[in-house]
Amino acid sequence: MAGAGWRTFLAVGLVCGVGLLPWLTSTDPAYTVLKARSAEREPTPEVLADIRRQLGIDGGPLHVLTGWLGGLLRGDAGQSWISGSDVLPDVLRALGASLLLMAVALLVAVLTAGLICARTLRLGARRRLGGRRAGGSASAVLASLPEFLVASVLATVVGVQLGWLPALGWYGLQWTVLPALALGLPAGAVLGRLLDDLLPGAFGEPWALAAAARGLTGRSIARQALRRCVPALLPNLGLFVVGLTGGAVAVEQVFDIPGLGRTTLQAALAQDLPVLQAGTLALVLLAALATGATRVAARLLTGPALRDGALSSLHRPAPPAGGLLPLLYGLVLLAVVGLGLARDPLALDTGQRLRAPSLDHPFGTDALGRDLLARVGHGALDTLLLAAAISAAALLVGVLLGLVPRISAPLVDTVNAVPPVLVALLVTAVAGSGAATPALAVGAVAWAPLAAHTSSLLRQERATLHITATKGLGAGRVHLLRYELLPAVVPPVLRHALLRLPGVALALASLGFLGLGAQPPSPEWGLLLAENQPYAERAPWAVLAPAAVLALLGALAVSAAGGLRRRPAKPSSGTTEAAAGPERRSVAGTEQEPAGVR
Repeated sequence: MAGAGWRTFLAVGLVCGVGLLPWLTSTDPAYTVLKARSAEREPTPEVLADIRRQLGIDGGPLHVLTGWLGGLLRGDAGQSWISGSDVLPDVLRALGASLLLMAVALLVAVLTAGLICARTLRLGARRRLGGRRAGGSASAVLASLPEFLVASVLATVVGVQLGWLPALGWYGLQWTVLPALALGLPAGAVLGRLLDDLLPGAFGEPWALAAAARGLTGRSIARQALRRCVPALLPNLGLFVVGLTGGAVAVEQVFDIPGLGRTTLQAALAQDLPVLQAGTLALVLLAALATGATRVAARLLTGPALRDGALSSLHRPAPPAGGLLPLLYGLVLLAVVGLGLARDPLALDTGQRLRAPSLDHPFGTDALGRDLLARVGHGALDTLLLAAAISAAALLVGVLLGLVPRISAPLVDTVNAVPPVLVALLVTAVAGSGAATPALAVGAVAWAPLAAHTSSLLRQERATLHITATKGLGAGRVHLLRYELLPAVVPPVLRHALLRLPGVALALASLGFLGLGAQPPSPEWGLLLAENQPYAERAPWAVLAPAAVLALLGALAVSAAGGLRRRPAKPSSGTTEAAAGPERRSVAGTEQEPAGVR
């Protein structure tokens, strides 16, 4: 009951906070509504006063909010301040479009995650994971591609040039394919990397070794390994569900989809308060439903083992991956940034507009003749450093709040229901526009997936046999947290944070793409993509250059994450060696095929 009350309080607070948006901005809502209705009409004091009376906002925010809530209890969400139509049918239509798009995108994401994990599943089924090389470069590149860039490329190439699928509009299932690919491919890459990180631990558990010794097929063991690992990822899957519904604003803009994210953004920009509040409430309810469904699914998949403390740890000590790849990626990224910093990012040469890559301009030039290598290099200082700082803060906040799930779980649900674009608008309303606005907006929501992941792993780690045994030996809560729980939970969450580092950069880029981030002539990467997208067909290098550096950042993040693992403890005596024997045998069992099993 306490959790339900906390969730209700946060949801009501969020909707009420959104309801104050017109009064938090320095712009008169009546003036904004007038410009949205008729841009040519003169905003005289009489006209503005008449609009306030029509909208009923002359009584102040409390009068407007109580009136809207009272109508909502009767099933009436009010009328749009702009169009005058009923809000509820419009929001439900937008929600239906977003749910259909989300369902198809989720299917794409699951298939993508399956392809990424296929090699690990195959090797685990054959008991040959000991020779597995830590992969992930291709999936990292896929996870690092901006959704709006993927959407633009698919719409231009597949939709317009090849004519295989419709590129604009929303008239049926066929129109969902391209936007679902744009949304599902990056999301599936992230989920696939997280799942691939857990699978080796599942294949090394005693049940898997016993099943192989009894002659069960590798396919059956692989299915059970998936079932063992999926519950730890379900909270993040619930976050993806809400993100694919309300956070798909840029993709909806590219494909002209009347979804809930785009509807909410347009209502926020026009200060259409009834539509904005109804859209936000729909996202909050969807977040609550998704969270409840993932928790029920996790309990069904885990069974009584979670309650009885009979699980094994999925995060055993393992040798870290080699450091050659991250070093190589890091050197290439530093070389690109260093060469770019030596050039002038603002120098104009209209005679060199949209020039192809050459010795003078290795990345080509943009529509104003500016050197793209210079702009990418200087933009890295803003994008990479800011993304790294936000990721570090999100990791710290996510781990700390994840340790207290009773407090953080409702907060995660509420925060995740708000698209970063809407957060940026709220931050702009409160703190004003500026360079810090996108950072504050992205930082306000970036910690939520890490907190959900921490809570999920902590819940499962507390149910392991070694924690039960340690408690039986008299260990206290502080000892368990410091020496058992945190060493097992923090490394995978840290790898998750590194995996999301390109995503943070993408979120900053998305705000720049939508015009809510950096402003010209800044070389910020999101702004570079937004400025050069109209010339993608004529000069593809103009968008490929910043996209390639983002992909390089993703490959660097994933390859570096492979080195962040718990190192196996070195036994100091024969007694310690003997005590470590079962654990070592359970891990080593993943490398050798038991006798009689093929």
